[in-house]
Amino acid sequence: MSARNRWGIAALLVVAVALGYWAVGERVWGGLEFVPALLFPWLSKGACWKSWVGFLSRRESATPIALFRIGLGACVVSILGGMLYEDLVTTLWVDAEFGGVRKIPGTMLVNWLGGPSPDVVVPLVWATIFAAGLLMIGIGGRVIPFMVLQGMMALTDLHSQAGGSYDDLLENGLWILVLAPSTATLSLDAKIRTGRWVDPTPQLAWTRYLVIFQLILCYSTTGWQKLSVHWVPGGEFSALYYIFQQPTWQRFDMTWVAWIYPITQLATAITWFWEVLAPLWLLAFYYRLTRLKGGFLRNSFNALDVRLGFAVVGLMMHLVLLIFMNVGPFSPLTLSFYACLFDPEEYDALVRWFKRKLGRSTAPSATPAG
Repeated sequence: MSARNRWGIAALLVVAVALGYWAVGERVWGGLEFVPALLFPWLSKGACWKSWVGFLSRRESATPIALFRIGLGACVVSILGGMLYEDLVTTLWVDAEFGGVRKIPGTMLVNWLGGPSPDVVVPLVWATIFAAGLLMIGIGGRVIPFMVLQGMMALTDLHSQAGGSYDDLLENGLWILVLAPSTATLSLDAKIRTGRWVDPTPQLAWTRYLVIFQLILCYSTTGWQKLSVHWVPGGEFSALYYIFQQPTWQRFDMTWVAWIYPITQLATAITWFWEVLAPLWLLAFYYRLTRLKGGFLRNSFNALDVRLGFAVVGLMMHLVLLIFMNVGPFSPLTLSFYACLFDPEEYDALVRWFKRKLGRSTAPSATPAG
């Protein structure tokens, strides 16, 4: 079977899955709310299970998950667009038989389409970019992030040495979007459905919690693996200084960092403690969601806004990475997860604040009479 015929069959399968999910999943099941009862029916009568189901049944505006969707789509377009711009697709993701740098066994989707040749890989890159554009626009519900996910997995797994752990983080994020009502608002789907780009109808919030958990899991496990003498207390706290001297990651000459070595030590210590203690960030989110229960520790976390403190440190860390180091799409990708760190009410308050400021700046000034 030719590659063209395989692409045609793939397109038909995508259409069939999309129509099937729309007809059955969205219209009959109402999304994925039926899953817990199907998987764990024997637990449905327990008090703990009812509490857990109640927690996962919380609803809120889908604004944070929509912003997360837009961020991930932009990251995919940037990653694949950069590969095309630098003319790396046919170098890194194509088999040596067709001019690539190494022998590539291919991935399941690529091999099914015809193998790791330019005639297969390049169209797959463009198709994934197109799907990522649809993801940003917000059309197609859960089908589009699934398509983007399959495209990214098929491409990034072609050359294990030409990517990084951020590929796994991106793919995990796309999986969450498959489960999430990410096009409920700030999307073309919302525009078609309601006539407005913004739809405040509450949606299930548990997928936003899953994004938060994924982000904190990433940070905490990274910190727990930093056990060398250059990182841990009692050591030299010299890790960031030496990292800044790695030519592979430098954006420009960093020898001047030797003049601020004590500052890099402080930054190393802050980074290590911040990552290792990241589970407290998760606790801060739980305390925020249950703030009406009271209690000294819960009230203290909320009064100090530990959640925001952790977020500020993370934003500063990624800003430094963006300015001084080239670590691929890690920082923009991770910052996309930050969209889910804030409640919909906080976004609403921010929009109202901007509207007030904009109204003051555009209001006509009073002129004295006569």
